[in-house]
Amino acid sequence: MTSPPSNKPNSWFPQLNPQVWILIFGRFLSQIGTGFTLFYAPIFFVNQVGLSATQVGLAIGSASISGIVGRIASGSMSDSPFWGRKRTLLLSAAVSAIASLVFATTTNFVTLVIGNLLLGLGIGLYWPATEAVVADLAQGEQRQEAYALTRLGDNVGLGLGIILGGLLIGRTGAYRTLFVIDAISFAVFFGVIWVAISETLKSEKHEHQPLQSWKIALRDRLLLIYVLANIFFTTYISQLESTVPLYFTNFVSLPGSGRGFAPETISLLFAWHLIVAICSQIPILKLLGRWSHLRSLTISLIFWTIGFLLVSLTGVADSYQLAWASLAMGVLAIAITTYSPTASSLVADIAPPTLRGIYASINSLCWAVGYAIGPVLGGFALDRDRSLVYFFWVALAASVIVPVIILRFLDRLLRL
Repeated sequence: MTSPPSNKPNSWFPQLNPQVWILIFGRFLSQIGTGFTLFYAPIFFVNQVGLSATQVGLAIGSASISGIVGRIASGSMSDSPFWGRKRTLLLSAAVSAIASLVFATTTNFVTLVIGNLLLGLGIGLYWPATEAVVADLAQGEQRQEAYALTRLGDNVGLGLGIILGGLLIGRTGAYRTLFVIDAISFAVFFGVIWVAISETLKSEKHEHQPLQSWKIALRDRLLLIYVLANIFFTTYISQLESTVPLYFTNFVSLPGSGRGFAPETISLLFAWHLIVAICSQIPILKLLGRWSHLRSLTISLIFWTIGFLLVSLTGVADSYQLAWASLAMGVLAIAITTYSPTASSLVADIAPPTLRGIYASINSLCWAVGYAIGPVLGGFALDRDRSLVYFFWVALAASVIVPVIILRFLDRLLRL
């Protein structure tokens, strides 16, 4: 159950259901808009709107409140004959588009919180439904490949969005325009789902009522132990999106100027991060086929440790800051690439077919918890003394020992 089947030697590029490819294309389009805003929003709201790093961290973290609601609702809705996977995805795209328009008009902390609450709801509705769709359309050895390629579509779109967003900001400084483009990308994704994605939920009567389904999932010892480790992973990922851009801007002192990286440089760093993720996705997928899911996740944690130490070194180094930052972003890209398809495949393998939406919802709730902890923790750290900020990354690296212990315990249970 924990080891994905080996891929056929002659099938370097997977042969998947056409709807999986359509979903990948739709996610590519929506992620272009997300890339326009994701890494520049904290910089904009701190340095131009005038909010503190703690306020921005709290606002971003507030998305997890509605994200939890959205993920719980999405799990039940995705397994519901009335809603199903498709309608849940459509609702997600619509709510996310509205959230982006709210960001485009934000001038204060309250509006920023409202925008993040809407965005959290949209993201919460999205992930369990899309994970269930992939699990429905890909079986056996193709499942991990499908999850890996959907992440590849995300990364390609995100990388293109980051590059274009950095160029637009560097030339015009029009941050708010980015939010409008993000809203348009979600509207396009809505259209792709509406036209090209069919409902994948089987129409036969389900064995369990929604409340009973949640009770069954929450009593699954294997799933709950995995959730404890997964919260660490999602907290780490949230640092990349909310804390690292501001850290590179305000806590790296470049020779000659004493200032941090410019927006154009940060866009190039995150573009490099995604290039590494894109180029390594298929080779890492083939390599992971030799190991169990839990061993693959442990390898990911090793890369997280190295990456966080390199991020800290970027701030304390007197020279070669760009080289250290590039190395850090490359290592962290491999950490995420190793984690993402493995985590989704593990949950899909654990889940009974009739409860895929619920299990995907619980897995997705880990992201809500991680994104509630991460931005607040990061924002609080960035408002402290500079020496404490540098130590923050060292502490994150040391914390990796906790999920390693959890995964080893889970591995022993699975071997019984």
